[in-house]
Amino acid sequence: MHKLFVILLLFVWSSVGAQTEITWKTLTDVEFSDKFSPEEQAYYYFPHFGPSVKALEGKEVYIKGFMLAIDPKEGIYILSRNPFASCFFCGQSGPASIVELKLKPNHPKFKMDQIVTIKGILKLNSDDIYQCNYILQEAEVYK
Repeated sequence: MHKLFVILLLFVWSSVGAQTEITWKTLTDVEFSDKFSPEEQAYYYFPHFGPSVKALEGKEVYIKGFMLAIDPKEGIYILSRNPFASCFFCGQSGPASIVELKLKPNHPKFKMDQIVTIKGILKLNSDDIYQCNYILQEAEVYK
């Protein structure tokens, strides 16, 4: 009986602290439609997240990509499927190819286009047009 309890405890402990690896292909489970923003007087891509992405919301995940240090002094960092020269902002990809990072304090300094794996809590954003559709909260380097 004691052995069974220990095995059960180990199983529960390992599943509680587990992170899920996601890929850039995972994040393509989204479709976009044009939606008008009265505030900006412009249309923007409104996301309709698919079931596989919705199932990951609020979970700790990790993903590998290129670090885009947009404004380090203001703490604005993006993880991208592509390097800066061919990223979403330069017209080579769509919104599903970037993840906004809300990094934990005292994170390391990053170089532009540094390849890094980041973990954090996945948040799906369809309401705030001033943030990315995918956000990793409590983000940190994953080793």
